[in-house]
Amino acid sequence: QIARWTDRQTDRQTNKQTDRQTERQKARQIARWTDRQTDRQTNKQTDRQTERQKARQIARWTDQQTDRQRERDRQTDRQTNKTNKQTKRETSTQRNIQTDSE
Repeated sequence: QIARWTDRQTDRQTNKQTDRQTERQKARQIARWTDRQTDRQTNKQTDRQTERQKARQIARWTDQQTDRQRERDRQTDRQTNKTNKQTKRETSTQRNIQTDSE
């Protein structure tokens, strides 16, 4: 009878230890799963931030290129206007010379 009681007590103790180990394992698994989910979420947020940064950089670059092209166009227009004025002056001067010589 004492042996049976001792065996039962040993079994109970063993079961308690096994239950505690199982609970600790479950807790570790849950912690790992939670960490992975947090990492995934953080990675998604980081990816979104990176994409937004890239989009802003591309927009800035595009704006700069547009500004540069406008400036080149303005310079071309100025040069064209100067050339046209010069051509008109030369043409007018030649007409005046021809008129004077006639």
